[in-house]
Amino acid sequence: MKTDLIYRKANLTDFNQLKSLGKVSYSEFSKVLTLENWSKMNAFLESDEKLVNLIKLSTVFVCEKESAIIGMIYLVPSGNPTEFFEEHWSYIRFLGVHTEYRGLGIGKKLTDLCMQFAKDTNETCMALHTSEFMDAARTIYEKRGFEKIKAIEYLGKRYWIYLYEVK
Repeated sequence: MKTDLIYRKANLTDFNQLKSLGKVSYSEFSKVLTLENWSKMNAFLESDEKLVNLIKLSTVFVCEKESAIIGMIYLVPSGNPTEFFEEHWSYIRFLGVHTEYRGLGIGKKLTDLCMQFAKDTNETCMALHTSEFMDAARTIYEKRGFEKIKAIEYLGKRYWIYLYEVK
């Protein structure tokens, strides 16, 4: 099953599949967030404008099976600070794997692609945030050397900012 997976960079022509995968892969969090906080997260998932802007800003890696995108990850280059991420950090956003394809190492491979791309493009640090209810993602990041540097509250849950020194 792993041999028929294709990894590539995505672009705006992949918009519909990326949006659909975001909704499928993040829908499980509606069960762990309050209705109000799920509405905030879902607002991003439903916003064409925000997703188009993120695709344009990022390098997006995807995993495909039979031309269907089943995994995605966005790497935002340094120079794009937010309330969580500093100016000189590149950062990962929106890692998602379709629920039917979890456990195949897709999230790991997508993260590795981001890490290699950050190295190839001379980034010095990669950051991300993840939550207490995102166990699989935290495991992937921690096994790759990302370190917790700060705890925050976001969407009514405990989140952490992680940082990785690109070598």
